[in-house]
Amino acid sequence: MQTMGANMRIILLGPPGVGKGTQAELLCQHFDIPQISTGDMLRDLAASHSSLGEKIHHLIASGKLVDDHIVLKLVEERIKQKDCVHGFLFDGFPRTIAQADALKHDRVKIDYVIELYLDDEDIIDHIAGRLIHPASGRVYHNAYHPPKIPDKDDETGEPLIHRIDDNRETILQRLHIYREHTELLIHYYQNWMKSGDTFSPKYHAVSGEGSIKQVFERILENLKN
Repeated sequence: MQTMGANMRIILLGPPGVGKGTQAELLCQHFDIPQISTGDMLRDLAASHSSLGEKIHHLIASGKLVDDHIVLKLVEERIKQKDCVHGFLFDGFPRTIAQADALKHDRVKIDYVIELYLDDEDIIDHIAGRLIHPASGRVYHNAYHPPKIPDKDDETGEPLIHRIDDNRETILQRLHIYREHTELLIHYYQNWMKSGDTFSPKYHAVSGEGSIKQVFERILENLKN
């Protein structure tokens, strides 16, 4: 149930494996807003048998970014839906300055940008132990958030899987891409907030270290400021 105002529009930034998906789910429950994960939308497309799906599948498998115009089109259609009227959370979007500029140009109002951060070795450890329930997208971790029954989803009992892109080589490639492209967004939103533009979102950096609950409480505290 939403507890802090009528609208809450959040961008959740951070490298792959920092825990964005888990925190996004908790925030969406707390504020009663939809989670918009471009990663999930792209994986759904990649699983299709379309020519675009095949192209996206190969990009994801190699740890490369999908073209901006494809991602922007998906987002544009998604935020027009009725469940986004009172807010939404972008998980994994924007990933590039071009995507951020497109949001700004289209006057898509964002209230907060939250950056989650962790050391690279902790990130690799997080991703390597991650388990996914394909049908729902629920995320588990062998060490930090294990399922009640090993390798089984808590709600359905169905098998959990490792994503095709959750291997050390691809993780390192994804971290390299993040440093090269997405990390620039940190400075982008920091500088925009400092500019005094009243349309700019508030920016906060939050450590992803500790338990899921500890990280969530840190985020909520920052969303009060």
